[in-house]
Amino acid sequence: MELIAIQACVDGDFVLNMVPVLTDDTMEEVGKKIAHHSVNRRVAPQDKPLGVRFQGVTMPADATVESAGIGAMDVVYAFYEA
Repeated sequence: MELIAIQACVDGDFVLNMVPVLTDDTMEEVGKKIAHHSVNRRVAPQDKPLGVRFQGVTMPADATVESAGIGAMDVVYAFYEA
């Protein structure tokens, strides 16, 4: 388990945030950490689960930061699933 910083944004936001995550965090946890910086501030909350996209690919909710190949300062996007 290692603490790294990623660059992250929720779809619909215009601010890219630096978000600390652990390499064993799941994408579900990463989505929540990303949303903390945008939802109820610049993005309206929705009653839908958050997904995480990295390099254009939607990651499985149970994938970890490490297993997804996400490294320090990589750009990751969270989005509300349909």
